Amino acid sequence: MDLGLRGKAAIVGGSSKGIGRAIAMALAGEGCDVTICARGEKALVAAAEEIRDAAGVRVHSVVCDMARYDDIKRVVRETVEALGRLDIVVNNAGGPPTGSFDELNEEAWQRALEQNLLSAVRMVREALPHLRQAGGGRIINVTSIAVKQPIDRLMLSNSARLGVVGMAKTLSRELAPYGITVNNVCPGNIATERLVSLMEERAQREGRSMEAVVEEEESRVPAGLLGEPEDVANLAVFLASDKARYITGTTIQVDGGSTQAVF
Repeated sequence: MDLGLRGKAAIVGGSSKGIGRAIAMALAGEGCDVTICARGEKALVAAAEEIRDAAGVRVHSVVCDMARYDDIKRVVRETVEALGRLDIVVNNAGGPPTGSFDELNEEAWQRALEQNLLSAVRMVREALPHLRQAGGGRIINVTSIAVKQPIDRLMLSNSARLGVVGMAKTLSRELAPYGITVNNVCPGNIATERLVSLMEERAQREGRSMEAVVEEEESRVPAGLLGEPEDVANLAVFLASDKARYITGTTIQVDGGSTQAVF
């Protein structure tokens, strides 16, 4: 199936590893030029080389802290300079620290809002003129199943990511006349470094083995296993494609059926 992505250009945040990297690789595999960005230069360069070698498309890499507005401005500017256009924005940033309300201070809240809410707001603000110039586009926000079913000890993520969903729903209606869609992708138990670190923290806190915690997490998923980053990437690529032109304002989980919420 031709998804109509060949020759288009995308920015994928947090794409040196995990879900972001899988999305960048999948877009490139469909012929889309990509800008990848992350804080760690070494991992970013390695990811760029791998994607370029595998897909044969143009891959531009930018060291970027998604919590810094100046970095976001630079990512968009360099993307248009290097790739000549911008059609797709994938907002993706690492999750904030875990903790209960009493454990999280003002600085932690501010950092979470900068990294997981304002980063999406700012990226959209900078990208919109270029999406409009392209005659349409796609905005895809990678959030979490926590926006549908809050997760214990993820106070910051539960709060900041819900803000992204609220923004996206409103924005989808404002941008629909311009042929720009806005959707949210909600990963569940996906086998990333982030999930492993959360399970390690839980195992230590509860005095249990890592194996026991992993087994318990898998048992909570009706599909019976943890997902892979590529499972999320497959949905993101479809939403980025011409085939998804009539899908906007949605929040879709990729979780093996584990979310119990109806909507």
